[in-house]
Amino acid sequence: MTLFWIIIGLLLLVAAGFILLPLWRGKTSNNNVVRDAANLEIMRDQLTEMQADLSNGLLTPALYEQGKQELEMRLLDEVKNPDAILVEPRNPLRVLALSLLVLLPLLTIGLYYKVGTPKAINSIEAVSASAEMGPVHGQAGIAKLEQKLAENPNDPNILVMLARSYSDGERWVDAAQTYEKLTKLVPNEAVLWADYADVMAMAHGQLAGAPAKLLDKALALDPENMKALALAGSAAMEVGDYSAAIVHWEKLIKIIPAEQKEDAAQINEGLRQAREFSSHIKGGKPPKMAAEAPQAIMPIAPAAPAAAAGSERITGSVSIAAALKGKVEPTDTVFILARATQGSKMPLAILRKQVKDLPLNFSLDDSMAMAPQMKLSAFDQVIVIARISKSGNAMSQPGDWQGMSAPIKPGAKNLKITIDSPVN
Repeated sequence: MTLFWIIIGLLLLVAAGFILLPLWRGKTSNNNVVRDAANLEIMRDQLTEMQADLSNGLLTPALYEQGKQELEMRLLDEVKNPDAILVEPRNPLRVLALSLLVLLPLLTIGLYYKVGTPKAINSIEAVSASAEMGPVHGQAGIAKLEQKLAENPNDPNILVMLARSYSDGERWVDAAQTYEKLTKLVPNEAVLWADYADVMAMAHGQLAGAPAKLLDKALALDPENMKALALAGSAAMEVGDYSAAIVHWEKLIKIIPAEQKEDAAQINEGLRQAREFSSHIKGGKPPKMAAEAPQAIMPIAPAAPAAAAGSERITGSVSIAAALKGKVEPTDTVFILARATQGSKMPLAILRKQVKDLPLNFSLDDSMAMAPQMKLSAFDQVIVIARISKSGNAMSQPGDWQGMSAPIKPGAKNLKITIDSPVN
């Protein structure tokens, strides 16, 4: 806030210079007074000359007295108000300048507090101060944050922590709703729009569409926001706009810190793939690639066609632990899904059943993908998760139960997964 008011003060000084200096230097518009003062000054000069001539013997006392009387008569005739010009008249423009010097800051600040958004200053500082705050873990911690937010609904600190906590717990819809409130409160922070786009992509299953529009807002605010550039490139790859992906990632690779060598290598790999796909766009088929990078840095590259149809298919069985049979309802939803071990957590294939169907045998393949560019066949390693969801939401939430496999390669057979762990 201190910097903000310093900037405002400097702007006011500049404005005052343009407005007040001309007024201060301006001349009064009272022409009668100016003319009378000029005539009086001329007559004083003439009287001084006559006195000098009298002293030098160039003028007799009689002629001096006669000339002096003539000057006095002219003074009475030409100068209308000689008493008014004995004191320099007050310049009303200077009075106006002094008044504006006091009123201009008061009016400016008052107008800002009336029609501006002074709370936004505190909000931005609060977001900056909380930039290093990590998420809380567990339902108890999140519940405390939710209670604090209910008491202080416009506190950006709480909103940031809550959004990150929801995201950490894969509660993507809740995280997106929280970021929506936060971006309304603090609309000029690129990092918030980038985070908002990230969680919305997880909730919707893709970056294209609404998440991409949020990334546009982030980049409009900060063209060098690294997360926004990374995700914008991924969004472009999803829709096959390889040229746009190259533009975003080339800009990103130029500004990424030198110490982030692993991230830089991943971005370069994404660039290589985008260039290769771009060169084959008129008929060639892009080669198969693997995603092996952390979320929000590794670009989401388009899937390549499988070497043989069905070779990516994963099969196995899902059962429920005996201890859970009294804690879930037969109609509770069961999701069986595969996702990449690293990078995006968007499901690559998903199957929906109910608890009453357990135990069951399952099969996951490319035909079950949520997005054409995100298929099992495009990744080297995946994890299979079986989750019981009371809400029917595919994204995990506290109160759900799940089981998962170890990292496997697409094409694995005869997996055995037991649902026995709570989701916190």
